Amino acid sequence: MEIDGNTRLVGIVADPIAHVRTPQLFNAAMARQGLNAVCVPLHVGAPQLPALLAGLAGCQNLAGLVVTIPHKEAVVAHCGELTPAARLVGAANVLRWDGARGHWVGGNLDGDGFVAGLKERGHGLAGKRVLLLGAGGAGKAIAYAVGREHPAELVLHNRSMARAEEVLARIAPALPGVAVRTGAADAAGFDVVINATALGLRYGDPAPLPVDSLRPGMLVCEAVMRDTALLAAARACGALAHAGQHMLDGQLAAIARFFGLALQERLAGGAPMVEKA
Repeated sequence: MEIDGNTRLVGIVADPIAHVRTPQLFNAAMARQGLNAVCVPLHVGAPQLPALLAGLAGCQNLAGLVVTIPHKEAVVAHCGELTPAARLVGAANVLRWDGARGHWVGGNLDGDGFVAGLKERGHGLAGKRVLLLGAGGAGKAIAYAVGREHPAELVLHNRSMARAEEVLARIAPALPGVAVRTGAADAAGFDVVINATALGLRYGDPAPLPVDSLRPGMLVCEAVMRDTALLAAARACGALAHAGQHMLDGQLAAIARFFGLALQERLAGGAPMVEKA
């Protein structure tokens, strides 16, 4: 890949940022198709986020921004327009600048990307009992997308259960006929467990639930882009471990389209890019 004066820039904004895998997958896909675009990591803390967005609004070769922990909810206040999914869940994981209207446009592809990543690995959610841990920006989007797959039950857990109740109140009206409730961080009796918390971003983080509640044959999913204590425990007990990279794989082409980049691939391909805990 050669970067020149015509290269379109994509930034990924996060804090911390060492765990991100978007640049590697995005850049490999762009290079394979001969597209002149590059993704670079931007390590930005919450206090600096408004200044970053204000400054990048004037960057004319910026295709857009991928947004991840902990900024997905905070960026919504800086958007003049939101896609329906971003508006419903109150979080955005992609931004593009609309120069004609003079504002940021926010979208949320996390939920659809997560479900697409499951389907591409042969996993369905219809009729399953699903436990979702985490009610932040990614958790809300995943909850809405999972609910649209008609599980038998969707149970939401968050460290602050008041936050889980808020998410329930937000998404339940959009999921008629789906049993959605809040509950404990206990995998017993569930077919699918999904971690959408920040636990796992750093080496040494514990699993987000008691691992002795995991059982052989259940599907245990991560949104974190590295091998985590939860995935290790899932493999150890004979459960199916579904890495966080698959969520990114499932939304890579959609991210590019949101930025106006003509990426044709759905998946980046290649071996999973995870770090061993």
